[in-house]
Amino acid sequence: MFTGIVTAQGQVTDLVHHDGDLSIQINVGELCVNDVKLGESISVSGVCLTVVNIDETLVTFDVSAETLERTALGLFEIGTMVNLERAMMFNDRYGGHLVTGHIDAVGYLEAREDSARSVQMTFSGDREIAPYIAQKGSITVDGVSLTVNSVHDLTNGVKFDVNVVPHSLEVTTLGERSVGDCVHLEADLVARYLNRLRHCSR
Repeated sequence: MFTGIVTAQGQVTDLVHHDGDLSIQINVGELCVNDVKLGESISVSGVCLTVVNIDETLVTFDVSAETLERTALGLFEIGTMVNLERAMMFNDRYGGHLVTGHIDAVGYLEAREDSARSVQMTFSGDREIAPYIAQKGSITVDGVSLTVNSVHDLTNGVKFDVNVVPHSLEVTTLGERSVGDCVHLEADLVARYLNRLRHCSR
């Protein structure tokens, strides 16, 4: 489990394609990995991945075929910058919201516009994630916990607006995102279960 509070940026340094899956090596930079153990989970741009090797600041993750199918990790290149967050500790503060690292959809940045010192961003997603996005609710974009300002339902999907404050623009990859870029979207965990409960109670 995570909270959507990115603590470091990393850079992809190696990609090894296997028979249908992938190994990704990332230089985790300033992320504290002194006590990271093999098998531990780290959020990589919102995707929960398992550590399989550590060499100082170089951390390697295996990415399954299932994860490649549901995320944009297969589009990563050497040099791609990623957001990083270690799994939460239950005796720590919950700075964002409960995040699983299980991606619901790959979305796209539709627009960005300066708003004072912040940036208002509009993202799009498909119909599957639309029921889970609510005004003033939480959503995770590339591993970053954000508040939804407004929601616009479309025939074939959904658009929603968020406001990204200067700190988040500086310490995450969102500041470098351009219109047309794809992002990982994870809906609020509570919304998932409420939607499931609603369908089961019919």
